[in-house]
Amino acid sequence: MPRCTNIAPNRSRATTWRATLPPQLLMCLLLSMLAACGAFSPAPAPTATPQVKELVLYNWSGYMPQSVLDAFTAEYGIKVTYLVYGSQEEAISSIKAGKEYDVVIMGHEFIPAMIADSLLAPIDFQNVANFKNISANFRDPIFDRNNRHTVPFLWGTTGLIARTDLLKQPLTSWSDLWDTRYAGKVGMWPIPRDVIGIALKSLGYSANSENPRELEAALKQLLKLKSNMFFFDPDAESSAPLLIKGKATLAYGWSYDAFAAMKESDKIAYVLPKEGALLWGDNLVIPANSPRKQAAELFINFILRPEISAKIVNELYYASANEMSTPLIDPALRNNPVIFPSNDALKNAEMALPLSPEGKKLYDDIWQRFMAAHS
Repeated sequence: MPRCTNIAPNRSRATTWRATLPPQLLMCLLLSMLAACGAFSPAPAPTATPQVKELVLYNWSGYMPQSVLDAFTAEYGIKVTYLVYGSQEEAISSIKAGKEYDVVIMGHEFIPAMIADSLLAPIDFQNVANFKNISANFRDPIFDRNNRHTVPFLWGTTGLIARTDLLKQPLTSWSDLWDTRYAGKVGMWPIPRDVIGIALKSLGYSANSENPRELEAALKQLLKLKSNMFFFDPDAESSAPLLIKGKATLAYGWSYDAFAAMKESDKIAYVLPKEGALLWGDNLVIPANSPRKQAAELFINFILRPEISAKIVNELYYASANEMSTPLIDPALRNNPVIFPSNDALKNAEMALPLSPEGKKLYDDIWQRFMAAHS
């Protein structure tokens, strides 16, 4: 998610996207990496409940309601152990090291490399009959044709969150993070693609640039941010507490952070910068070494029930790829532009795309140099 997500919630699009965002625009903005929206429709043929006692979910902190996990356990007798990672890179490294997880939340930009490295198990859709609830706009992505290894989960925007009573002027741009009047009060999440993407966007470049010159400029831009910023704890569920306490005047973040803070204060704003918001999308995947693959598929199928997907949206404030959940989503959320932005708000939005091997090396180098200097 959000933490990444992305993402950015899925898009209750198609019928679920409501009138605020036509499927055509969503397709262009959010799924520009899709070659086709498939007619892929796995045949429903659910199997018996697997005889296991535990399932390991590896995820961002606070990115799955405990009530959903409890409901799964109550129905199937399978305990869900929730393990937290601080970044998607950390999660991938852990999987590569042989750690065993059954379901992992993973951003789409990381999927191609994981498939190439044989880190993901193919999904048996006979055990995931509820995939039929996923909007056609989220099926058959070019990064994983026929959703062989991925099930779309949530999506959303990445923007700016601020205490309006502490601002010197209204937020409009990513460059506001560099305003020296907020020295020491700018909160950032230690997520490489987000942070580098924000620096690139602030300079007028693509958030997916692999141009060495532009990336060097982004590094210089980030080094200028050092005196203004601090990193949020990657294990924290939200930036809301620090915004409410005034320890952060502004931050980059997601709709969950904004809503969580808005519950405590009417002085919180969520802004999509004029240079363009970052868009994200998350997927449910099963590591190739999962010892409980059938249980993992049972869990994913459970998540795709309309009432369960709606519960997740209602508690996490991100949109879902499950279009059948839309009627069950709280109308206040369905109609909220923070979750479902207008066409104009997404005009310059950009979704993080998978990097080439060369691009990944460049980004890793930029991040390491920034972190070394930041420390």
